[in-house]
Amino acid sequence: MTRYGYLGPEGTFTSMALDDWDSADGAERVPFGSVDAALAALRAGDIDGAMVPIENSVEGGVSATLDALASGEPLVVTGEVLVPVTFVLAARPPTTLAEVRAVGTHSHAWAQVRGWVGANLPDAAYVPTLSTAAAAESLGAPADDAEPAQVPFQAAVCAPAAARLHDLTVLADGIGDLSAAVTRFVLVARPDRLPKPTGADKTTVVLYQREDHAGGLLELLEQFAARGINMTRLESRPTKASMGSYCFSVDVEGHVLDERLGEALTGLKRICADVRFLGSYPRADRRRATIGPRASDEDFATARAWLEGIRAPRG
Repeated sequence: MTRYGYLGPEGTFTSMALDDWDSADGAERVPFGSVDAALAALRAGDIDGAMVPIENSVEGGVSATLDALASGEPLVVTGEVLVPVTFVLAARPPTTLAEVRAVGTHSHAWAQVRGWVGANLPDAAYVPTLSTAAAAESLGAPADDAEPAQVPFQAAVCAPAAARLHDLTVLADGIGDLSAAVTRFVLVARPDRLPKPTGADKTTVVLYQREDHAGGLLELLEQFAARGINMTRLESRPTKASMGSYCFSVDVEGHVLDERLGEALTGLKRICADVRFLGSYPRADRRRATIGPRASDEDFATARAWLEGIRAPRG
């Protein structure tokens, strides 16, 4: 890969995730204003990969990413990065905390700091922005011959790196309501390669029911449970076809080349209206999959060999 897109501008947590991606060293970096724009450029062949947020430990799944991957021309996840999230409240000098009447930031960031803002700036309004870095950029120092930009907020919730990048004053740091918040980012590519199994892998799929009926979700989940496959994420998303029509975005332990997961996906393809495979890739934490009793590749191979023996013609 030579060109990587990411949710920009520079200074977003997404750009920090791309900093941590080893294969991005020396590659061209292309910022985009939204997840949809980055993935559209990837589908068009303008970039070779896109780093996008997919899950947050506070807010759960990032709906823009989940929906963009669940529809349109197929794309696959080839890797993931975990980034600890630390927020600061930053402003253009010489603004003070007492002068802040409105705060700009991304909706996911706001969800993680609204407790602090409610306690320390109870009268401040929230102004949504495309990203935390975009909020900081809006308050950044203007060119020498330009007037300061008029923005509808006096302070931004952003990463410390974004505040430094745009020469902002940090009015308060560590303002997140939870000290251990983490955001998960994924590197998305066109489906022309499959990472090799490592033993510490994750697979992402989107499952579409044939029709809504009692026990429908249980029927899908039994395909994993019967084969000893652990789920690490399960979220429902509207298909947008009609009211009450939902699909299920699922992360499970294991690789599509694992016997147990291959059998589970085969079973799901049989009972689902559609199964959208979104990739098998190494886990960021390198935690090996939990394989229960009688769920190893050898166990499945032995059972298959037994069945083939029964089916074999006898002379």
